[in-house]
Amino acid sequence: MTASEYAVVETPGGGVQHVWALPADESTLLDLITAVFTDHWQHIHFGPIIEGAAWEVGAPNAPTRITVNDGYATVDFGPWHFHLCIGEHTASGPELGRIRRCSRAELYRTIGRDGAPVSWGLRLFNGRDEQMMTVLLPNPFLSDRQSILDTPDFGRLAAWDELRERFLSLPPDPLDRTGKGFTHG
Repeated sequence: MTASEYAVVETPGGGVQHVWALPADESTLLDLITAVFTDHWQHIHFGPIIEGAAWEVGAPNAPTRITVNDGYATVDFGPWHFHLCIGEHTASGPELGRIRRCSRAELYRTIGRDGAPVSWGLRLFNGRDEQMMTVLLPNPFLSDRQSILDTPDFGRLAAWDELRERFLSLPPDPLDRTGKGFTHG
């Protein structure tokens, strides 16, 4: 699959997603995490989103620092931080190191029943293909506090467009600007 191609994925709840694979090497993942949390921290929500649980955390401020030690990126907000294993982790041995490390990264958009996108994001998965984190990117149908907007603000797709350009060399897609409002699958 080339960067411009995406996989069409049917989700367990019946929704459709377009998924673009991203490189999962340490350098790319650190660049991706830094871009998302440094440039867009005030407009994103993040955490694991799995069947039965959705942690939609908002950052309190820009990270005070982002560091890497033994394969783990630490995104530090001051009062709290989180870790993601994005590179070679040796302290726990080769098998746990392989399991803990991000083995798959992707940009995705969820498609509504009308065929138009309704949400946009980034996901990371470990060596067992378990979700490590989802980042919900700014949505033209929702405010930063996740209230439904009366009128779509397609300027809120700037983060999505920037990430597609930077990591996939893709221009903005007119399909992203065809939706009428937010719906859950």
